[in-house]
Amino acid sequence: MTSAATREAEVVVVGAGLAGLVAARELAAAGASVLVLEARARVGGRTLDLPLEDDRMAELGGQWIGPTQRAIAELARSLGVASHPTHDVGEALTEFRGHLLRHSGEPPLDPPVIAQVARAHDELDRMADRVPLEAPWRAEDALEWDGQTLWAWIERNVESSAARELLALEAVGVWGAEPSALSLLHALFEIHSAGTFDTMIEVRGGAQQTRLLPGAQTVSLRLAEELEARVVLSTPVRRIEHDETGARVLADGLTVRAQRVILAVPPVLCGRIAYDPPLPAARREINRRMRAGAVVKLAAVYSEPFWRSDGLSGRAQSDRGPVGETTDNSLGDGSQGILVGFVAGRHATSLATHSPEERRQAVLASFERLFGPRAARPERYLEQSWVEEEWTEGAYAGHFGPGGWTRLGHALRPPVDRLHWAGAETATVWAGYMDGAVRSGCRAAAEALDRLV
Repeated sequence: MTSAATREAEVVVVGAGLAGLVAARELAAAGASVLVLEARARVGGRTLDLPLEDDRMAELGGQWIGPTQRAIAELARSLGVASHPTHDVGEALTEFRGHLLRHSGEPPLDPPVIAQVARAHDELDRMADRVPLEAPWRAEDALEWDGQTLWAWIERNVESSAARELLALEAVGVWGAEPSALSLLHALFEIHSAGTFDTMIEVRGGAQQTRLLPGAQTVSLRLAEELEARVVLSTPVRRIEHDETGARVLADGLTVRAQRVILAVPPVLCGRIAYDPPLPAARREINRRMRAGAVVKLAAVYSEPFWRSDGLSGRAQSDRGPVGETTDNSLGDGSQGILVGFVAGRHATSLATHSPEERRQAVLASFERLFGPRAARPERYLEQSWVEEEWTEGAYAGHFGPGGWTRLGHALRPPVDRLHWAGAETATVWAGYMDGAVRSGCRAAAEALDRLV
């Protein structure tokens, strides 16, 4: 590959998502010269807002934050990004085993079923509290927990098939992957990193409590404005060379000489870069094995949030699919209605094989079953298939299957010579979330600063 230009910086950051931009901001504030190289023609990584009218946005990537996600909240405030409570007034819907149930609180299913789900939550929380956040592989029962999937644990510990199915629905909603693909230890680690299982799935007091306005990508856009020419778009990194004298980052049309490199992209994308010398075996295997789930996020735009007049909150979950979850993403004044939906796990993998029109029809059929005929006729329909996104390869974040943490966890965060690792997957608090991405960027920047000559 012939580079058209050569530049120099003390630190090169690969990836202009939240982690990479935060790392660059920290480095610049400390007086270090930094350059951010981003493969896409935009910043924001796994956050993505598409414009509607009147400066409104349809959020098709990460968007919500919770009361304990202090790092992203403080960052947003420092950038002047506004926030707004997520709409959660009215009854929710649960489509389960052929029935559509309206409810406040838990679904109106047999009390023993609901009790078993609650006991499973509590037991997972108790187990999760025993997982060290800095070193999950050192948990007393790490080998046992990492030797099975979350689904295997559910099958052995939850008697009711209905309760097992509800727990599987929740798991797909949290991780974007079937519980049969997820290491139990990984699930426990992320539960501990968030606080409790309920914190991950709830709106009030949970991870979906607050929205950033006009959309979460605004945080990255404002970070990029601060960094100005330090951010270079449409420049995929193909190769990184490093030795005792420094590092050389070779990207499309550009070569950068640096002292340190921060890789702030998902592990699977780190694996698409060539390294000289090659990465250690454990780090290479992390890049191969820590893959994200499959998610398609979509938004249907209406003239008004008509479901509210029917006493509905817009929140729904479905075991039939392809849409597994919905939420009301309308603005507070009710002048426009937006239903956001998620297709995740096996449904997302299947949906990705269909044409755009077939996908639209399948999604709107789900909306119609849940919210009635009017839901099938949006004024505008938008979707983002993260499983097909070239520079993401899945959502919500990379996860380990069985054996991943105990075999490879020790190599996830430590630098490799001049290379440092950032991204939501490398966080210890709110791992896999925007808050974790922010924290990881701060950590990686501190590591790089500490090692600059």
